[in-house]
Amino acid sequence: MANHLGSEGVVKVGTNTVAEVRGYSLSEETETVEDTAMGDSTKTFQLSLKSWSGTVDAFWDETDTNGQVAMANGNSVTLNLYPEGAASSDTYYTGTALVTSTEKSATHDGIVEMTFSFQGTGALSTATV
Repeated sequence: MANHLGSEGVVKVGTNTVAEVRGYSLSEETETVEDTAMGDSTKTFQLSLKSWSGTVDAFWDETDTNGQVAMANGNSVTLNLYPEGAASSDTYYTGTALVTSTEKSATHDGIVEMTFSFQGTGALSTATV
């Protein structure tokens, strides 16, 4: 069984690596619909529509025009998430994502951070570098 350090991860918008990424989350969901009929003694369900969403956390870098700036609130981007790095034969996830919110946070003794929230539109694909 292989496992990987989180520090191996990479986030790209298209082919451009997003600067200063500290981490990301990716959630995949499948809805269910009830198909219980009269006379059934227990509820039954069918799998229905899939969706995906998540966040990217980074140190804020306003000069990263092809990465962080491209992920402005309301933009649509091709998002590529590489959990094990972007070397040959590494697995990654790709799809079109709508940036649904951005949040900056700062403390007096820290570095300004940015969180980008996204909602996938269409399928999330698994690919290999």
